[in-house]
Amino acid sequence: MSDHLAPLRKAPGIVRLHGHRAARGILPENTMMAFQHVFDTGVQVVELDVLSTADGVPVITHNPRLMAASTRGPDGQWLAGEGPRIYDLTFEELQRYDIGGLRAGTDYANRYPDQAFLTGQTVPKLTDLAEMVNQPSYDGVWLNLEVKSHPDEPENTPPLMEYTASIVDVLEQHDLLNRVIFQSFDWRILSCAKNIAPDLPRSHLSYEAKPNAPMDANILDGSDWMAGASRADHGGSLPRLIAAMGGSVWSPYFADIRADEVALAQELGLIVNAWTANEIADVQAAIDAGVDGIITDYPGRVQRQLLAQGLSWREDFRPFAQAG
Repeated sequence: MSDHLAPLRKAPGIVRLHGHRAARGILPENTMMAFQHVFDTGVQVVELDVLSTADGVPVITHNPRLMAASTRGPDGQWLAGEGPRIYDLTFEELQRYDIGGLRAGTDYANRYPDQAFLTGQTVPKLTDLAEMVNQPSYDGVWLNLEVKSHPDEPENTPPLMEYTASIVDVLEQHDLLNRVIFQSFDWRILSCAKNIAPDLPRSHLSYEAKPNAPMDANILDGSDWMAGASRADHGGSLPRLIAAMGGSVWSPYFADIRADEVALAQELGLIVNAWTANEIADVQAAIDAGVDGIITDYPGRVQRQLLAQGLSWREDFRPFAQAG
């Protein structure tokens, strides 16, 4: 039997490459220009984030509110403070905001000093990207689609089953269920997806609790984050739990990765994708741990690191022979 997910698994000499939010390090995140750029540079998997507008349109954006550090309002000025909630805006209203640049002096801009500054970039619909990847030139690419949801902030999304169904509907309409992995930190979303589209590959994102963490941990046994599941029922093993839940992919935070757990997950049939590795040392650690894929804000940086070791990210491109 052929392996439908083979294009996402590591292979001899191959470590898969996922452009995070397209290529956040160099172009405005989750924009159509950035997606096209990433595909045109030979990256075959792109990671993207999906939320819903007030009128039920799945859109590609990460934060529940428009970010002041990256958003100019209808008047062309930077947002003065926290922006409006995506779920409070219709799609037409959302299109009035420009997300094509980072505001100088903000912490976010300082994190991504090489990101190009553009104008006229707006939050796209999921349908826009679906139509792009249905073009013949992109028929080999995959979407690593993260559905944004927070158990303690239900006001940011529609009811979960309705929300999930609206996203799956776009994928079905564009015949993309066979080129998508459906992932979330909120595993309740994955349970909804299992009910709606049982054959859709599901990716369980994980972030372990740690001191002074910049975001909420989701690996808390019995919590809503884990849809009530517990590692304790599977010998304390997260890979065993995900496999038992019918997951296809485990996506741990790069700093949480252990080589023995990666090997166990792969023995159980899971794909392991590390997120979001940007620094060379972290990229190399993920490679050394044996992951299937690396999710990164800097796809070109990871490409060069792979090539330097005689590795590639796709079967039809192999490193050039080095001069003696």
